[in-house]
Amino acid sequence: MAMSAVARDTVFALRRQIAKIEGTLPERLEVPAPSAPVDVARSDITPEITIVRRGLAVASPDAFLRTGIEHLDTALGGGLPKAALSEIHGLETRDAGAVAGFALSLASLILREKQGLPILWVGTAEIFREAGFPYASGLHALFGIEPEQLLFSEAPKLLDALWIAEEAARMTAFAAVMLEIRGSPRLLDLTATRRLHARAQNAGRPVLLLRQAGEAEPTAAPVRLIVSAASAASRETVAGPLAGSIGRPAFTVDIGKSRTALPGQFTLEWNPDEHAFEERRRGEERRPQEERATNPVAVVSASARGADPAPASGAVLAFPAPGSPASGDQPSRQQHPAHRGPRRTG
Repeated sequence: MAMSAVARDTVFALRRQIAKIEGTLPERLEVPAPSAPVDVARSDITPEITIVRRGLAVASPDAFLRTGIEHLDTALGGGLPKAALSEIHGLETRDAGAVAGFALSLASLILREKQGLPILWVGTAEIFREAGFPYASGLHALFGIEPEQLLFSEAPKLLDALWIAEEAARMTAFAAVMLEIRGSPRLLDLTATRRLHARAQNAGRPVLLLRQAGEAEPTAAPVRLIVSAASAASRETVAGPLAGSIGRPAFTVDIGKSRTALPGQFTLEWNPDEHAFEERRRGEERRPQEERATNPVAVVSASARGADPAPASGAVLAFPAPGSPASGDQPSRQQHPAHRGPRRTG
């Protein structure tokens, strides 16, 4: 049954309205020129169907911030969009460190492209008291970020933090803007995130929304990454992995929302020497129980006066060993001459 002209015009009018809302190129949704009627009952004619993939499919490769992990970048359609709002989400309060570390890793990649421009980190006094500030020496050692390249703006209220982030997002003087928010406040709704996303698009700069211990509520961000801490692998040495040691920082990254990708999970390690991500494959990491079973002897540091390692420490007991003073004996004044001295007041 052929489609009438009225029904066809109605369908294309709806498609144009949807394209206007979603930002799809309007010229690809124009109403086709009227042509001769086609008998759809004929088997030798295949109806022409135009499939339009919206959003990032028509963007240039330079429009993405590539993480360097091929599987993750491919899943995201090329990487994180530069001129957009991206959400980095931590489900629990204890994930605040992992979210901040992952955001600083992205900041390192951004500053590599936008040299000479700082990054503004906006947050409320509550979130900075809860999660703290990054350590300046650690910024340089782990991420290659100089202290003057990272600016902080502490706002007394969430409304002030949103206003600062919106005004900063429209400026091209910053390489990126990061807004850190705790929980699921009522002010962080679709309207607020749409304003942030629009400012990022107009300025051509990324805006990272760091959410700590909040629900996965609807936002205007095209991409939401759920980040948590992953167990660190053993530190690599010349002789192989050092059992019981702590290796590079590791993150578990879940694609919570994306307009071009299906949900997926990745385990990434941050290389502080190369300032780049590396993907950890499944099976490359051993559990701590397996390491203790393989290497039951305690690992101690090398002796300071020679190449021989110091002897391993003996058993630690919760009660005095035979021959030691009784637990109730008090130290003499000759042993601790200052045990009754005045407490330091300065």
